[in-house]
Formats: sequence, structure tokens, C-alpha cells
Amino acid sequence: MINVSAGMVKDLRAKTGAGMMDCKKALVESGGDFEKAVDFLRKKGLATASKRAGRQTSQGTIQSYIHLGGKIGTLVEVNCETDFVAKNEDFTAFTKNIAMQVAASAPISVTKEDVTQDVVDREMSIYKAQAKEMGKPEKMIEKIAEGKLRKFFEDNCLMNQIFIKDTSKTVGNLLNELIAKTGEKIEIKQFVRFEIKG
Repeated sequence: MINVSAGMVKDLRAKTGAGMMDCKKALVESGGDFEKAVDFLRKKGLATASKRAGRQTSQGTIQSYIHLGGKIGTLVEVNCETDFVAKNEDFTAFTKNIAMQVAASAPISVTKEDVTQDVVDREMSIYKAQAKEMGKPEKMIEKIAEGKLRKFFEDNCLMNQIFIKDTSKTVGNLLNELIAKTGEKIEIKQFVRFEIKG
């Protein structure tokens, strides 16, 4: 059996916010491989999130962020199940990070499911036209367009975006870590972003 040191457990806990025993189990399961252990815990976080999917989120907060110079401002609504979690330090830090993420990355929706079919169709037709212009064979065009659409979702949907403060995770990963930590269903309900152009 792999020898898991207390330091390894501590590092993993600091990175993921998971409990000590969960971190130890993840390291044992992944043969001491730190990144595999992180993935193991993230998957566990996802399982926690899906188990809580049917619960009501009637509490939460609205967080604002104004970028330096007052040219960009955001408002985000993040919901949770209890007032206790809504006032929790980790929850507050998360909402601040999400407000900053929206300011920095200008997403068009919370999830890819929120993107209208019109937008998806328009993007796909552009990508197919681009692939044709490049002289790609007909059977490759659809695959190339689908790959570009995936990239479009990564760049433009908040949950799929790379987190600005830690590029090793997405906003979705960050949310699932918080769900695993608090034991509550948490959802980013909506956001608005204002920008003075000029």
C-alpha cells in the first residue's frame, strides 16, 4: 500500500477544501499521484452536487464588483439552501470571485444549456464555412465545427470558463468544490455585466 504522508494530505486539502479522510482516501486510491487525487475528489464533488440537484435554493446573496476606474461593473445572484451557508466565509469568497470572473471574462450565459439555439446554429454555420474555406474534406467539416463549438462554450459560458485565479480549474469545478465543502446545493442563478465602451 502507498505510504501517504500527513504533508500530502494537508496539501491536497489546501487545494481542494475536502475533508482530511477524503483526501487520504483519494491519495491512496490514486497511488499517491496528486493530480489524480484532485480529479478523484472533483468527481466526488460532482457526485455530491448531483445528489443535491433536486433541493430548493431559497437563500443566497447578490454580489457586486466594480473594476478599477469604474468602467466595468457586475452583479451576480448565487443561491444556496440555508441562511447559515449564505453568511459563510467560503460562500462569500466564492460569490466575490464569480463577480470578478464575470467582469474579467464577459460570459454570455451561466451554462451552455442557457445559450439559445439561434446562437448555436449561427456559430456552427460560421465554423462550417471557415472549415470549407480552408479546403477541409466534407466528412471533416462537421467534426471541426463541433470542436470549435466546444471551444466557444468554454470561452463564453461561465460554468465552462477557466477560473481567472486558478487556471487548473473551471468555474464549474470551483462550484462543485464549494458544494462538497458546504454539503448544500449551490447555484449561480444569474448575472449582469455593465461596461462603458469608449
